[in-house]
Amino acid sequence: MTQALPPLDWSGWRETAQHLHLITQMVGKIRLARTPWLNHGWHVALYPTARGLTTGPIPCAEATLQLDLDLQAGALLLATDGGSEASLPLGPGSIADFHAALAGALAALGTPVTFNGVPSEIPGAVPFARDVESRPWHGEAVRDFHRALLWIDRGFQQFRTGFLGKASPVHFFWGSFDLAVTRFSGRTAPLHPGGIAGLPDAVTCEAYSHEEASAGFWPGNDAFPKAAFYAYGYPAPAGYAEARIPAPAYYDAGLGEWLLDYDAVRSAEDPQALLRDFLQASYDAVADLGHWDRAGLECVPGVPRRPRQV
Repeated sequence: MTQALPPLDWSGWRETAQHLHLITQMVGKIRLARTPWLNHGWHVALYPTARGLTTGPIPCAEATLQLDLDLQAGALLLATDGGSEASLPLGPGSIADFHAALAGALAALGTPVTFNGVPSEIPGAVPFARDVESRPWHGEAVRDFHRALLWIDRGFQQFRTGFLGKASPVHFFWGSFDLAVTRFSGRTAPLHPGGIAGLPDAVTCEAYSHEEASAGFWPGNDAFPKAAFYAYGYPAPAGYAEARIPAPAYYDAGLGEWLLDYDAVRSAEDPQALLRDFLQASYDAVADLGHWDRAGLECVPGVPRRPRQV
């Protein structure tokens, strides 16, 4: 983790980011359409790879399918266990054209997939097949985003090793366009009220069925136009907004989350330590204020080739 974090200026790559967001949604919806439901929607997520993002193996009746977004080379790669392959370029153009090309590639591989054609978690979104606006593609900005994801993935993966209880994988949610990792107390949570735009309430309620402490990273959007790390608890325990989480982290009352600007981490003397401290402090606040069984849920963070002492 010694490499420098790349710049991520939302205003400079906004349209490309929105373009990539919609492409990840199509890829993720293919996984969603063919994969059995897993708790908290974990079956829909994508995973960072050395080249981009992957669905992992998708069980289809005809074959096992995998889709890989190669963000370094600028291509979507499709492959089956039968040896069939296809490649679609990532570049300027319309979402409607990409949607049609993707459907054609799936059919040519012998794995046609019908998936929901309306983007999720984007208020007022245009269905993929009708989104004919020509969108730009800033390849270097996409590669910078991928390099940032890999750096952050390492930090999240290391943080995850310090927890014995139920914890999510480190995964990329294409609906909200963020990388996330979540810890659970083991207790059920109050029913979530739902109301998230572009997301069925049944999905939201299932996702938040158990008490959690979640952390993640998103590159920004028009409502919050900068990259940031975030952390929250559900349900948020009493006093969470006043918790002692060191600056430069800050609490956003509108979001109900603790935030740490990406640029603050990028410019820090020790970016890795700053991120680690934010993840730990935000979790400590949820666990302590929520009276989690910390002694039974936590362990010493892992190191290579050393089994955990039991």
